[in-house]
Amino acid sequence: MTPHADLPADLAQGAFAFRVQTAESPSVLALLGGAAFDMTPAFGTCSAWLNCEDPVAAIRTLGVPAVLDPGAALANAHHAARDGAKPWLLAPIDLQVIKAAGVTYVRSMLERVIEERCRGDASQADSVRAEVRAIIGDDLANLVPGSAEAARVKAALVEKGWWSQYLEVGIGPDAEIFTKSPVLSAVGPGAKVGVHPMSTWSNPEPEAVMVVNARGRIVGATLGNDVNLRDVEGRSALLLGRAKDNNASCALGPLIRLFDGGFTLEDVRRAEIALTITGRDGFRLEEAGAVGAISRDPADVVRQMIGAHHQYPDGAVLFLGTPFSPTRDRGAAGMGFTHKEGDVVRIASARLGALENEVDRTDECPPWTFGIGALMANLARRGLPR
Repeated sequence: MTPHADLPADLAQGAFAFRVQTAESPSVLALLGGAAFDMTPAFGTCSAWLNCEDPVAAIRTLGVPAVLDPGAALANAHHAARDGAKPWLLAPIDLQVIKAAGVTYVRSMLERVIEERCRGDASQADSVRAEVRAIIGDDLANLVPGSAEAARVKAALVEKGWWSQYLEVGIGPDAEIFTKSPVLSAVGPGAKVGVHPMSTWSNPEPEAVMVVNARGRIVGATLGNDVNLRDVEGRSALLLGRAKDNNASCALGPLIRLFDGGFTLEDVRRAEIALTITGRDGFRLEEAGAVGAISRDPADVVRQMIGAHHQYPDGAVLFLGTPFSPTRDRGAAGMGFTHKEGDVVRIASARLGALENEVDRTDECPPWTFGIGALMANLARRGLPR
C-alpha cells in the first residue's frame, strides 16, 4: 500500500468506505484490515451498502477482493496531476442527502452574530467583534441549548437589544439544519473547491460529518469543508442558499470511517480538527478546534435531522458545524480573513485522515455534470448491482 500523509495512520486497523472513479465510472469500495474490497457488485451504491443492517459485516460476507491502492488513488485525485487512466478518489458518498447544522459552536455562533451586525461588511468586523464579546462574552459555552438557563439568557439579551437569529438557533431549542448541497454534488479530496466571485469575504468551514443510514443510525464519520460566503450570509440569513450552495462548494473525504469495535461516536466527540490554509501570496494560517466543544451533542443533532417528521430513504450525511472560523487579518488591519484563488485548504483529524482542496472561482471549477440519472444509467449499463 502506498503511504499517504492524508490517510489515517491506523488505516490497517479500521473499516472504511470510499468511492473511486475508474474506467467503468464510479465504484464503491471498502477497506478492512488494510485489504480492499469492491462493494459495487453487491450494492451498486454506497448508500445501499451503508443502509444494510451491518455494513462492516457485509464487507466480510459480500465484498469482492479488489486490487486497489488507496494511497495511490488519493495521490491521483489531485486535479492538476491526475492520470485519467488510473483510479482516483471521489467524495465517499453518493445518494445520501447532504445536510448541515449551523451555529453549533460558541466561537462560530459569535462570528455569525458579527456578520449579521456588520451586514456582511468585512471592514467593520474587527470593531463589531470587540463590541459583541464585550456585551455577550464567551459565557454561552456552558449553556445547554433549550434549557431554562438559556431562556433566561435570551430574555436578558432581548432586553438589551442584542438578541439575534443566530443566538436563537445557537442556544434555543431547535438546531439550524439545512440542505448544504444537492445529492452527488460534493467534490472529493484533491478536487478544486469553489468560491463565487461575487464574494469578497469567504472562508472554509472545517467540520466533522456524521454518516447516517435511513433508520437514523450513525454508521460512521468523515471530514467536510462547508465553504461559505460570509458577506452574502451576513446581508441576510435568507441568502443562506446563495452563500452555501454553489458549484464545488461542498467537499467530503477522504474516506468514511465506519463505526466498529475500535472506532465509535465517542471517538468523534474526542476528536480535534486542524485547519491549515496556505496561499500563493505566502499567507499561512493554522488553527484547531475540538469537536467536543459543540453545544449540542452529535447524536442530538442527528435526531433533529431525521425521525418521524423527516425521512431520508437513501440515508444522509450531516455536517456538525464548524468549531471555529478563521479571523486573522490577511491584508489590511481589521479586514480579517478571506480566501484567494489558489489557497490550499487542509482539514485533518488523526483517525479520519485529511481532506485537501485548492480554492478557485466557482465558474473556473469543473461544472457538476454527473447526477442521479447519470449514476443510475451507468449502473444499469454495468448490470449492477448483481
